[in-house]
Amino acid sequence: MASKDDAVGVTAESKAKGKDASRDSRLSFRNFAEHQMRREFKGESLEVHCAPHIKAFAECAEEKGLMVVWSCRGLHKDFNKCMEIHNSNEAWERYKTAHADELEKKVIRSKPN
Repeated sequence: MASKDDAVGVTAESKAKGKDASRDSRLSFRNFAEHQMRREFKGESLEVHCAPHIKAFAECAEEKGLMVVWSCRGLHKDFNKCMEIHNSNEAWERYKTAHADELEKKVIRSKPN
């Protein structure tokens, strides 16, 4: 009778394969370099493009305290709209294309044997 034990073995095996695939993608030097570039891109979005919106929302939140949810709703929406524009997947692809040479420099290549 191969019901419960086989089902557990199959799911455990499939989970292990999934973990291996996930681990390989996380440990890839290209993915690591892209992750670093994505962090730089997001930082630029926050510090350069959306800083006025963040500052306005922070000042409102500090002033209103617990009423921030209702009192600063418009400022929060403005901040989210700014982030949607400057931190979208389309903007990321444009940034990545524009900085492709920088990405290649960051990627550590393994030496052929």
